[in-house]
Amino acid sequence: MNENFAWLHRGVSEIFPNKPDGENADENLIQRLIQTDRPLRVKLGIDPTGSDIHLGHSIPVRKMRAFQDAGHTAVLIIGDFTARIGDPTGKSEVRQQLTAEQVAKNAQTYLDQVRPILDFDTPGRLSVRYNSEWLSSLDLAKILELLGTMTVGQMLAKEGFAERYQKENPIYLHEFLYPLMQGYDSVAVQADVELGGTDQKFNIAVGRDLQRHFGLSPQFGVLTPILIGTDGGQKMSKSLGNYVGLREHPSDMYQKLQKIPDNLLEQYFELLTNLPLDRLPENPRARQKLLAFEIVSQYHGKQAAQDAEKATESQSLPEFSVSALQFPAKLVNLLGASKLCSSNRESREKIQSGAVRLDGDKITDINLTFDTPDSLHGRILQVGKSKFVRLMP
Repeated sequence: MNENFAWLHRGVSEIFPNKPDGENADENLIQRLIQTDRPLRVKLGIDPTGSDIHLGHSIPVRKMRAFQDAGHTAVLIIGDFTARIGDPTGKSEVRQQLTAEQVAKNAQTYLDQVRPILDFDTPGRLSVRYNSEWLSSLDLAKILELLGTMTVGQMLAKEGFAERYQKENPIYLHEFLYPLMQGYDSVAVQADVELGGTDQKFNIAVGRDLQRHFGLSPQFGVLTPILIGTDGGQKMSKSLGNYVGLREHPSDMYQKLQKIPDNLLEQYFELLTNLPLDRLPENPRARQKLLAFEIVSQYHGKQAAQDAEKATESQSLPEFSVSALQFPAKLVNLLGASKLCSSNRESREKIQSGAVRLDGDKITDINLTFDTPDSLHGRILQVGKSKFVRLMP
């Protein structure tokens, strides 16, 4: 039976509650899927706190598509109300509150970016809801009822809150409301399943508790892994610069993905593609190229992927030996020594204008310094659209 639900288990860290040998449909999601006489309502909440989505954000969206393909209804909640607070999970300080106008603008870009992933066209397969529909009309009596379902001790157990409390960093009362509001979303849409990254378990569990409080059957939580970034070390993040954005140019996307470290390739294939994992090429380089081609095809089409592949393969890049530099070496000096810029002044201007990239990642720090030659070997340094060098020992 589990083989028939391979789509459910692929790329999933945890399903809760989960008693895999039991036949109770309230504790076993597969039994719920088998026994249900209607499409399940599968919730994913997205807070439009920024304008861009990267591949890490796409993972629960892809899982939502898998539920759609299995005949269930995706309920995509645009957190236009909760985004004004921002999820405090993992944050060491209070998030800046956004205006309604900022949130509305970001929400539209989010929908545009998930369109290649979700089925927007089949009737009954997608419901897009905005949580301002129900949250903006909550009166004080209802808010007090929500607050009465959780203790301060329970809230301080949430990731980030305990650490902030111990360090005496401020925790504002409106931040305590965030998990309750996100949980109330599950009540409002009567979710059967909620999707989220592993860092969302607390919030999803709050949704279960609130559904019980309001007399509803509690949802299942399906948690997906947090994607490691292109640096091979830390989670994918715009602030760390180790991300691949869904709106990136096909060539930039291809160049980043065809350099994913060997030890991350299987995770990327599992979480970001539908390709059978037992049929992947054995050669790591062939795997990198297949990964890049597959993901660029998803977001830009096969023709764009073919063009990006040809452009990458046809580039006969000049090489520059970093042995000519003294380390630690500044990027400004590297640009001049490699003849990509004619002077340190031009180097600084190009960096500040965003025209300099290293392995496709934009660099704007004019003081960036490289400690050792090894940190540069094999990497591609670019200025503008037409100047490239491959950095060699």
